[in-house]
Amino acid sequence: MALIERFQKTTDVGYWEGQIPMNYIYTVGRAGEKFFREIIAGKLFGARCDVCKITYVPPRTYCEKCFARLEESYVEVGTKGTVHTFTQCYETFDGVKKKDPSIVAVIRIDGTDGGLVHWLGEVDFEKVSIGMPVEAVFKAKKDREGNILDIKYFKPVK
Repeated sequence: MALIERFQKTTDVGYWEGQIPMNYIYTVGRAGEKFFREIIAGKLFGARCDVCKITYVPPRTYCEKCFARLEESYVEVGTKGTVHTFTQCYETFDGVKKKDPSIVAVIRIDGTDGGLVHWLGEVDFEKVSIGMPVEAVFKAKKDREGNILDIKYFKPVK
C-alpha cells in the first residue's frame, strides 16, 4: 500500500493477537560507549559543546542546541555533584515491596549541564536535601562491567 492510500473499511486492517516475537540488539552508540568504558575506570565523562558552552552528561554525539558534532569533545567531568531532586522508593521496579526503602535522586554533576538518576547511600532520608554535595561510590574495579550500576550509589561529601 502506498503512503497516500487509505483503508476504506476497518476490516481491511490486520492485527496480531498475543505477543509479537522480536529479536533486537541494543547499542549505546559512540557517546554511550565512551561513557561506559570510562565508568569501568572509575571516571565520568561528558561531551562539551564549545559553541554553546554546554557540557552534556551523559555525553551526546551532537549538541541539541546548535547541532555541533561533539565526538571529539569528550571531557572528564569528575565524580562529584549535587542533589537536584530526590524521593524515597518503597517498591522495586517490579512492584515488589522492599524491606527497607531506598533513596533515588537526580544528581547534577559539578560543572556540567546534565546529570544522572541514581541511588543515594550512606545517608538517612531525613538528612538528604536539594543542593547537598555528593560523590560517586564505584564497585570494586574487578566487579565493574561497563554499565551504570558500576556506580553503587552517590554518598554525601564530608
